[in-house]
Amino acid sequence: MIRQFRSFSHPVRMLMLNQLTINIGFYMLIPYLANHLSAGLGLAVWTVGLILGVRNFAQQGMFLIGGTLADRFGYKPLIVAGCALRTGGFALIGLVDSLPALLVTSAATGFAGALFNPAVRAYLSTDAGERRVEAFALFNVFYQAGILLGPLVGLALTGIAFEITCLVAAGIFLVLTVLQIRALPQRVATSGAERPSVLAEWRTMASNKPFVLFSVVMISSYVLNYQIYLALPLEARRLAPDDGTGTMVVAVLFAVSGLLAIAGQVRITAWCKGKFRPGTCLAGGLALMGLAFVPPALGTGGFAPLVLSAAMLSLGTLVVFPFEMDTIVRLSGGNLVASYYGLYNTVCGVGIMLGNLLTGAALDLARGYGVPALPWLLLCVLGLVCGTALWQLDRSRRLEDPVAVA
Repeated sequence: MIRQFRSFSHPVRMLMLNQLTINIGFYMLIPYLANHLSAGLGLAVWTVGLILGVRNFAQQGMFLIGGTLADRFGYKPLIVAGCALRTGGFALIGLVDSLPALLVTSAATGFAGALFNPAVRAYLSTDAGERRVEAFALFNVFYQAGILLGPLVGLALTGIAFEITCLVAAGIFLVLTVLQIRALPQRVATSGAERPSVLAEWRTMASNKPFVLFSVVMISSYVLNYQIYLALPLEARRLAPDDGTGTMVVAVLFAVSGLLAIAGQVRITAWCKGKFRPGTCLAGGLALMGLAFVPPALGTGGFAPLVLSAAMLSLGTLVVFPFEMDTIVRLSGGNLVASYYGLYNTVCGVGIMLGNLLTGAALDLARGYGVPALPWLLLCVLGLVCGTALWQLDRSRRLEDPVAVA
């Protein structure tokens, strides 16, 4: 993996290391924010939900804005701006205690992600060229490593004081901001005078039927993947005899997912790329994500089905992710790449919100009516149906570069 990392250009290597550090800084703080707001500041539960919801909306809902700005002004300025904004947001969120200030800082940290996420992916896809799939596979290794390490660092610092965690996270983003200003090569953006209006560009993307169909179908992959944070932990805590056991099992679920990604992503992607078409990999990976919910649906008891489910879900995600990122670039025809990533993430973000709402309601209703297997079976059917839809899109050549097909 180290040899493969060194084989990429300097900007690609830097973007991967940046993402590792970004995720460490983010996940060392965010998992402990709700407890700080409720237990530390004594805010009501609905207020905590509002603050966290504002952060999520400011990121998911603004991805399209961030992607459009990146295509207009270049990738580097948006990456730098996002890191700088998150520096200020994280520094303040541990120091302020009024609701208006908390809402502003929470929105700032969310919007920061909307600024740099599409820009990072567009920059990576541009510089990696024909090695996009390989680059995104390695990128996901660094991404998952940050998710795994961040909460461990945050746990140690939050044990001292949550304010310390916030300041350290802000310091990480400050260092990233400076490093990217100095070391990340500039990419010249097309002049605004030579481009159509923003609304015209958005209409172009919205009229790209293969891209729209792909985005809608791929909502299912995000809904399924998110169950490692929602349905599986809830089930683990329901089965656990005490809070300590439940917390330990949830930690095992996260560890299994993260370690599989770090150890297996590059090998799995290389094997899939050598054996199958990208569309086949997408369809098969999504079907595997659906089948991941069969073990808990069988209801054999114990925690083993949940661990197996997390492992299968992670494997399916590892198959899907690099080809998913590559497909977005191909469907864009190489134009407005950051905007396409932004729109795609916005659509999937709305899908995650609705999917989690429906999943939570299904879990409650199923237990109330004595059919606990039903939500797991519905998730399984979702993966299989959407995997089949992707296979059909691939067969009809709708997942190929529209320029090449023409």
